[in-house]
Amino acid sequence: MTILKEGDKAPAFTGKDQNGQRIALADYTGKKVVLYFYPEDDTPTCTVQACNLRDNYSLLKREGFSVIGVSPDDEKSHKKFEAKFSLPFPLVADPDRKIIDKYGVWGEKQLYGRKYIGLHRTTFLIDGKGVIRKIFLKPRSKQHAEEITKAWAAVDAAGAKANGAKADAGSRGAKANGAKPLK
Repeated sequence: MTILKEGDKAPAFTGKDQNGQRIALADYTGKKVVLYFYPEDDTPTCTVQACNLRDNYSLLKREGFSVIGVSPDDEKSHKKFEAKFSLPFPLVADPDRKIIDKYGVWGEKQLYGRKYIGLHRTTFLIDGKGVIRKIFLKPRSKQHAEEITKAWAAVDAAGAKANGAKADAGSRGAKANGAKPLK
């Protein structure tokens, strides 16, 4: 099982969506991606999560996000799920679990004391350079879009702070060497 961490390069993938269209992570270079893995089409929690993303899709698009769902269901199942709930984003079929395994989201789970193997509901926020900036191991399905936008704001703030610290250090170093800092 692959274990990815924030700051890792997101594994490249190619798959087919509910319309038979080829979807590759490389197609989203320069864009922020919400890559969410869910266990099964048209089940209660998966539907709540997908509908939360649908209901907040315009907000997510305005914030610069592209949304991609992935599950082990096939294209036909995804097409029914999309049609039933008017989902505006691609759902990648991964019945062979090639993408799922690359992202390390398949493994042992427990429900009502029973252990079984299945997909762990997980969301990855990927920046325009293909770097994983945030991983939600247990997304809050009813508030998922909100937690995505808040998490990205925190990631941006941390990045700005880090860049500011680097700029300050460079400025101090220039002053110590008698040079003028760049403006």
